[in-house]
Amino acid sequence: MRLFFFLLSLGKLCAIIANGNSCRFCGRRAEGCRERMPVPEQPKKYVLLDRDGTIIVNKHYQKDPEITELLPHAREGLDLLRSSGFGLVLVTNQSGIGRGLLTRADMTAVNRRMARELGGEEDYFAGMYCCPHVPEDGCSCRKPLPGMAEQAARDLGFALREAYVVGDSEGDIKMGDAAGAATVLVRTGYGSGVEEKGNVCPGYVADDLLDAAEWIVRQENAQDRT
Repeated sequence: MRLFFFLLSLGKLCAIIANGNSCRFCGRRAEGCRERMPVPEQPKKYVLLDRDGTIIVNKHYQKDPEITELLPHAREGLDLLRSSGFGLVLVTNQSGIGRGLLTRADMTAVNRRMARELGGEEDYFAGMYCCPHVPEDGCSCRKPLPGMAEQAARDLGFALREAYVVGDSEGDIKMGDAAGAATVLVRTGYGSGVEEKGNVCPGYVADDLLDAAEWIVRQENAQDRT
C-alpha cells in the first residue's frame, strides 16, 4: 500500500492509505490519525498503551483536560518502562470525535495534560495515535483491528512480534493478538470485567500499570539470559 501524509489544520497529521476508507474529518481515505510525526530513534523495543482506563481514569468522552486523573501507579509503571529502555506508544480509540462529542483539539489537550501529569511533555511518548471513527465507519484503525499498531511499527521501525500491548479492554488484547505482540490486560478500567468474562487470553493479567511494567521487564530479562 502506498502511504501519503496530508497536513491537517492545527498542525496534525492524518495517515492516508490509498486503498483505505474515507476519513470523515480530512475527507480523504485514512487508516488513522496521529497527533505528531514521531521521530525514529535508535532501535529498541516498544510498549503500545491504551489511554482511558489504562493510564488515566476513564471519564467517557473526556474533553476537559482539567479533570485528567492518572490511575494509581501509572506514572511509576511508565517510568519503569522508560528507564528500562522501552519506547512508549499511545494507541487510543476516540470515537467521541466521530460522534461530535469532542474535537481533535480537545483530545490533544487531554493528551498534553496527561503527559505533564506523567512528568514530561508530548515527547514523553515516542508516538501518539488515535482512531477518531465510530464503528459504523468501517475504518482499519479502530481497535481491535491492528491498524494503529502497524502504523506505529512502520513509523518507528520496530517489529511488532517484539512489542507489548497493554490495555484494559478486549479490543486492546485482540489488537495485540492480531499484530503478533505480547499482551497484558490491566485490571483497572474495564479490565476486571474483561478478565471475568474470559473472552480473551492475554499473556499476563496485571493489577495496574506498575505490575504490568514489572512483568514486561522480567520477560525481557529472562530473554536476555537465554
